[in-house]
Amino acid sequence: MFRSRTITDWDPEDIARWEAGNKNVARRNLIWSVIAEHIGLSIWTMWSVMVLFMPQSVYGFTAGDKFLLAATATLVGGCLRIPYTMATATFGGRNWTVFSALVLLIPTLGSMWLLAHPGLPLWPYLLCAALAGLGGGNFASSMTNINAFYPQRLKGWALGINAGGGNLGVPAIQVVGLLVIAVAGNRAPYWVCAIYLVLLAVAAVGAASFMNNLAQHRIDSSAMRSILTVSDTWIVAFLYIGTFGSFIGFSFAFSQILQINFVAGGQNAAQAALHAAQIAFVGPLLGSVARVYGGKLADRIGGGRVTMAAFTGMILFGALLISASTYHDRTGGAVDAATMTCFIVGFVALFVLSGVGNGSVYKMIPSIFEARSHSLVGSETDRQNWSRGMSGALIGFAGAIGALGGVGINLALRQSYLSSGSATAAFWVFVTFYVAALTLTWFRYVRTPLATVPAVRHAEAAVSVA
Repeated sequence: MFRSRTITDWDPEDIARWEAGNKNVARRNLIWSVIAEHIGLSIWTMWSVMVLFMPQSVYGFTAGDKFLLAATATLVGGCLRIPYTMATATFGGRNWTVFSALVLLIPTLGSMWLLAHPGLPLWPYLLCAALAGLGGGNFASSMTNINAFYPQRLKGWALGINAGGGNLGVPAIQVVGLLVIAVAGNRAPYWVCAIYLVLLAVAAVGAASFMNNLAQHRIDSSAMRSILTVSDTWIVAFLYIGTFGSFIGFSFAFSQILQINFVAGGQNAAQAALHAAQIAFVGPLLGSVARVYGGKLADRIGGGRVTMAAFTGMILFGALLISASTYHDRTGGAVDAATMTCFIVGFVALFVLSGVGNGSVYKMIPSIFEARSHSLVGSETDRQNWSRGMSGALIGFAGAIGALGGVGINLALRQSYLSSGSATAAFWVFVTFYVAALTLTWFRYVRTPLATVPAVRHAEAAVSVA
């Protein structure tokens, strides 16, 4: 099962070899990369489901404690994305995919044990949530690996499929949680964990059997250091905080916000958990699908324009959340049907728009360095290798920084509920950020076309190509 499956001569830009069979190899690796990443992101966001099985009367944890669990998993997942980016080039895409699937057995088993023993302090739950964060790193390793398999002309589509399919892991585990709550009640979380133990084993065996390592795939420290001197690196990371940070942050928080509002409306813990689970998966599901179309649309009309449109919509629907939350703050009492509808519509729209933005921002990454590579002195092969190496490094870096936006969302919501018992203040913070991201996108990538991005300095190029 663990026999060598290393490809020593891979050139995705060679059209003849691509049509002769390389595209089939790339597709096979893409399929199993999506599966492994999908399950990894499910484990990463496991605690967005586990909190529905944790009524305060049984476990003793407040809403603030549960937002802290989400923030912990998000933080670890974000921080691990940079080393995970380097991992596929160091150990091989196939080898790392197998390992990263098997290691997630630890937090899955840990979650099963912890929820079977209510009354424990918060810290072991925080530790388990941190270990679940390992699944968040899978996104960066998977995206970097697939970026190396596909030619420039197909990167938007391939990265969109990989990211969108992976992101579907977020609503998938929420659907599993819904089914468990509906069939076995809100006191049987072990069924969710048991299902994912089986899926992790399938992902590891499939990756070992069908994926490949690329011998020439390298992302060295010089490339990672080099991207830090490029202004577009920080701009893209900032934009990704707004898109992916929103997606993953709301994925953790949406079910809990729904549950809080259902309880405030007079439902008991079991009813609120069921009704929250029935709705919560819709947003991440639509956002994941939208990511694929965001990348595809960016291939046609440009990543900057699509990203700007996404942030415009996020501002409008963020304003809807502010209006609904402010209205409830003033009226008090139970959340009425109209206010609840505004919350649901606003959040679902934010999921869709952030998904579109995720796809368009990631399409911008290879385009940026493809444009910069034309200023290099050297062969066409050196130029392509530099572009792929820098793109791969930025994919991991932007993914790491972007995921930290999810930490900010959960911490902002935690502080907002602790200080006022409402999410209104947090919503204002989110909309302010979206306005800043919209302005920056227009200034850098719409007003000035990407093709005219200033050329990379020769000294910078020499370090990276070497």
